[in-house]
This record gives sequence, C-alpha cells and structure tokens, in this order.
Amino acid sequence: MYIDTHAHLQDEILKNRIDSVLNNAKEHNVKKIVCASYDLKSSYQAIDISKNHENIYAVIGVHPENCEEYSDKVEEELTRLCKDKKVVAIGEIGLDYHYTKENKQKQKEVFIKQILLANKLKLPVVIHTRDAIGDTMEIIRKYEKYLKNGVVFHCFNASEEILNEIVGKGFYVSYGGVITFNNARNLIEIVKKTPLDKILTETDCPYLAPVPFRGQTNEPKNIDLIIKKISEIKNIELNNLEKIIENNTKKILKI
Repeated sequence: MYIDTHAHLQDEILKNRIDSVLNNAKEHNVKKIVCASYDLKSSYQAIDISKNHENIYAVIGVHPENCEEYSDKVEEELTRLCKDKKVVAIGEIGLDYHYTKENKQKQKEVFIKQILLANKLKLPVVIHTRDAIGDTMEIIRKYEKYLKNGVVFHCFNASEEILNEIVGKGFYVSYGGVITFNNARNLIEIVKKTPLDKILTETDCPYLAPVPFRGQTNEPKNIDLIIKKISEIKNIELNNLEKIIENNTKKILKI
C-alpha cells in the first residue's frame, strides 16, 4: 500500500476531476492520501474532500505565503475545524523567503502561533520551508517543547547537518518527485543518509511531478515512482520499503 502524505487535491487543477484522480491513484496502489491546506478556504475544502472519501485525510493551516490572512478569528476557526476526526495535522506552516522577504517577521509570528495551536490541540505539524532553513530551525529549537506531537518536514531538501538534527529530535522528513530529477544529486545523497524509520513520501501534487512526467500535472498516482526511486537509492526491496513507510505514516499521522 502506497501513501501520499501531501497532496493538494483541492487545487483548481485537480478538484474538478477528483474522481478520475482518485481512480488513477487506486490503480497505482495508492490507498491513502493526505490533503494538505495553505489557507482557511483550502482547509474547508480539504475537510470536505476527506469526508466524501474514506481513505483521504486533511491537514489544515495557513501557509507562510498567506500569513497576512492569519488572525484570531482564523485561529478560532482552525481550532473548531480540528475537531473533525479526519484532520490529522496542522499544516502546511513555516517560512518561505523565496518570493518575498519583506514580511519575515509576520511569517515567523504566524508560524509560532500555529506551532502553539498544534500543541494545544495535540496534533503534529507539517512544515514548509523554502530559502529559510536557518530561521526555521531557530524557531524549531526555541519551541521544541511545543512539538512533542511530532513534526514532518515536507519536500525536504536541506543539508546533512540539518537532516541529522531533525531526525535526532525524532522528526520525520518527506520526499517527493524532486528526488527523481537529473539535478538532484545532492538530495539523493541526503536520502541515502536518512534513517528508514524517518522517511515519508509525498507528491505535493499538482506540483513537482516526478520523471518521466516532470513539468506535467502531478497526481497521487505518481507516488509509486517516488517510492521506487527511494528503494533504488537505499538499496532496499520495494515491498519492505512500502511497509516501512506505511508504518512511519501511521506513527506520525495516526492513519
């Protein structure tokens, strides 16, 4: 059984043909999908999708690019939404300085608020960090006591030093289609060094489709290509890896 721990099924590209997307996933042995959110609207949508499909779960929260929308009212609504049994984590949250650095302080404030929210609700967090790993880790270190329910670094792509610190804290790292790219040599070395019991898999669809579909619309069905690549990198039999990743996902997301 394959599990896609980070998919944006509510994205405009996918939501209007979700039945075919899910049928494609089923044909490729993808049995569970976690629908990740990036603002309040997408959080509602993720929960709606999860309610309509038994093996889909929701991760809700506000992405750093949408940090300006965060407010006490939004936090109250996220708290209410987390009562739904299909919500398995707060995310994707974190820092992203790729397009703008002008709102760094606001991003940090919203990141911290959602860490504290997750702690209050006894949920893990799913972290997005792009061009901001230094500040991300500074916050992680400072607020580590509020992260006892678990952490997933989604689309992980950082140094071996950062990897060692993350897994040393008992956190998980998730790999997607980027590991199949021709220019991913450094990341492949990081995958080699990642303990098997800390690896998750994701598509981040509709983005980051793996080779040979790079540049096309990504779907959960492509998780098999990602797991096969990890199997090749780690030199582990595919069925064994499949069971390990399934067990890891159950431990952190309780699904």
